[in-house]
Amino acid sequence: MGNPFLRLGLFRKYRVVIIMSNSSYQHRDTLAFLNQGGSLKEKLVAIHHVVQRNFLFVARIAVTLYDPETKVLKTYLHSSGSDNPIANYQTLLDNAPSLKEILRRGQPRVINDMLCLKAGKQLHTKQLDRQKYAASYTLPIFNNSHFIGFIFFNSYQKNVFSTQVLESLDLYGHLIAFIAINELAALRTLTAAVKTTGQMTHFRDPETGVHLDRMSRYSLLIARALADKYELNDEYIEHVFMFSPLHDIGKIGIPDSILLKPGLLTEAEMHIMKTHASKGREMIDDLLANFGLENLAHVNVLRNIAVCHHEAVNGSGYPYGKVGDEIPLEARIVAVADIFDALTSKRPYKEAWSNEVAFTTLQRMAGEQLDQDCVAALIDNKKEITCIQQRFQEEASFL
Repeated sequence: MGNPFLRLGLFRKYRVVIIMSNSSYQHRDTLAFLNQGGSLKEKLVAIHHVVQRNFLFVARIAVTLYDPETKVLKTYLHSSGSDNPIANYQTLLDNAPSLKEILRRGQPRVINDMLCLKAGKQLHTKQLDRQKYAASYTLPIFNNSHFIGFIFFNSYQKNVFSTQVLESLDLYGHLIAFIAINELAALRTLTAAVKTTGQMTHFRDPETGVHLDRMSRYSLLIARALADKYELNDEYIEHVFMFSPLHDIGKIGIPDSILLKPGLLTEAEMHIMKTHASKGREMIDDLLANFGLENLAHVNVLRNIAVCHHEAVNGSGYPYGKVGDEIPLEARIVAVADIFDALTSKRPYKEAWSNEVAFTTLQRMAGEQLDQDCVAALIDNKKEITCIQQRFQEEASFL
């Protein structure tokens, strides 16, 4: 039978364990959504809801990104729904002196009364003033000392960002920064892997280097110009910019004898060349699986760019012969950007065309091979095109 006191002791011991187990699962992790799927935008909105449980006055959280190549600051994400005074906007950091001062100091900025900014002449300052924000807290984002962008906490109430509030917002701000950096790092790792592989395999391929820098920024110009008509948000636009350099990844699988042939391709060679679109889709799926990035936000934008950028709006393109709006917008955007840069670039087998001649050619192709809206959007940004061409000039080997 055993010792009854021992049995009673064991019962009491396990009873305590059972009671502790039941009480140990009552708390709900307020940030559990971060462990689930979802875009960076959805996570930012969810974090905003958590912040408002303690600080209801925080009306908006926004993230901007910095492009070190062009020194441009771009709107990217926000959490305030339709209450968003600045969208599809970019400016040189030099044109935002108050933000540049934050970067110079490497410290956050608190403004508890935004009346002090009313004298600002910059468009973004005027837009914030029209929105009637009364206070703001701005955190610079760094990754290993490299400047990434800014996080903004905005309020319609004055004098709300006390020391105690700021200490809490710092935690949320760094959490947002970590999530954003993690996703951006994944995207850039993917892009870098593709570019490196391409350079190793086809280091003589003229469509590398600055071609990708230019055409990706032409794609950005077009997407921003179409934002209102197609209701494109900043996150989508940024992904078009980041993914556009991967449009020709499938060319890695094309033999050098065809890819680098200086003359016209034979019918059989052209058939092989055209397979790079479908090969690109296959390679992207493999890369996403190998890097564990299958759940990456907007990953279908990447797939569409790779497989559909040679589709033509009249149905004469490949690989599927899609017509008009059947072709994803991101592929239509990249097609115009890619062809324009090819026309205006010097290659071993051709001279560079002037922008005006290239514009005329694009207009002739609009409605047949290329999307009319995308062509018009590019041509309407001639000044920005010239700036991109000056910043990203051809390598000396092609001059």
